[in-house]
Amino acid sequence: MPSICQFTGKKTSRGMKRAWRGQAISKGGFGLKPTGITRRTFKPNLQEIVAVVDGVQTRVKASAKAIRTGLVVKPLKRKFGYTRQQKAAQA
Repeated sequence: MPSICQFTGKKTSRGMKRAWRGQAISKGGFGLKPTGITRRTFKPNLQEIVAVVDGVQTRVKASAKAIRTGLVVKPLKRKFGYTRQQKAAQA
């Protein structure tokens, strides 16, 4: 399974990391200077969870943002919740 969120499409992206040296001018120095710029990867905060997709419980990778915003529907943990839904559907 690739490192991609099933709901938002977030995936690993590339960028740069800067290392700084020196003291800030406001603190009495000559300013900050970049001493090293290297490549790095930014990885999304993926969680492997059980979610309800098309009415079936499946294990998927979802970003923490998708879980927080409510894009992911998790299954109920207790059986009596399902019976309450079934009674409501019959009535």
